[in-house]
Amino acid sequence: MRWVTYRAVDGAERAGLLREGRVHGLDGSLLAHLESDGGLAAAGERAASDPVEVVDLADVALCAPVPRPPSVRDFLSFEEHLRNAVRALGRDDVPPVWYEQPVFYFTNPAAIRGPDAEIPISPGCAAFDYEVEVAAVVGRAGSDLTPEEAESHIAGYTVFCDWSARDVQARESTIGLGPAKGKDGATSLGPVLVTPDELEPHRSGKGFRLAMRAAVNGRDLGGGTWADIHWSFGQMLAYASRGTQLRPGDVIGSGTVGTGCLLELSGLHGPERYPWLRPGDVVTVEVEQLGAVTGRIVPGPDPVPLG
Repeated sequence: MRWVTYRAVDGAERAGLLREGRVHGLDGSLLAHLESDGGLAAAGERAASDPVEVVDLADVALCAPVPRPPSVRDFLSFEEHLRNAVRALGRDDVPPVWYEQPVFYFTNPAAIRGPDAEIPISPGCAAFDYEVEVAAVVGRAGSDLTPEEAESHIAGYTVFCDWSARDVQARESTIGLGPAKGKDGATSLGPVLVTPDELEPHRSGKGFRLAMRAAVNGRDLGGGTWADIHWSFGQMLAYASRGTQLRPGDVIGSGTVGTGCLLELSGLHGPERYPWLRPGDVVTVEVEQLGAVTGRIVPGPDPVPLG
């Protein structure tokens, strides 16, 4: 199944089952349907048999599939990205702990953007970047899961773009904590939530043989494949659930695919060929079978002085 969240004519956000270019709408949010008895499977039956409306996809404004998730964790699960980023930042080689366990940071659930949105540059940032990622959305609560159990808790997958203020991130990360304002401004999700069964024919290794790439102002900047992921989503969710509870609607980002951001590309080929994003740029991040999100870069506010 393919699910969307859209804004109805009356202004309400509704969940919708996407079938052959038409949206079969249901009252209530996608998160509410994840939490209801039977989850998306039961909601799909209701949408197919008794929708509140059926509208053409082209006639609706899409929101993020889960516009207000309970939490957002973003992992770092592609080795090529990590190696390129470490080199671009002038640091030592990959820390050994990365091969021993997945690593993640918490990002801002209040900063979720839909699949076609304006993205303001973070205050004080002169090195603004996109990141090509995929995300899993949790469908059922669970704690201390095994990777095998965790796979069954995934409701679906969606495109994830982590917008990054690289210079802000580099400065604040010298303290030793995870990124804060460098990753706090915006995260794009969408356009659809695709249930895992639809991707099974593409399974390869710990991921799926599906291309992940970006374009800026129509220029294809490339990317990689989900099949290159080092930590599976089952492993990531299992680690995230350790000693705590995953909740329906939680978003788990994969981290950037290899060469899926300007930090890597400029480090490999030079900043003249791959400059940082500027107001007026249009960025498209696409994952095969999941669709694409678009961000239109606009000026952000000036930093408010602290003293």
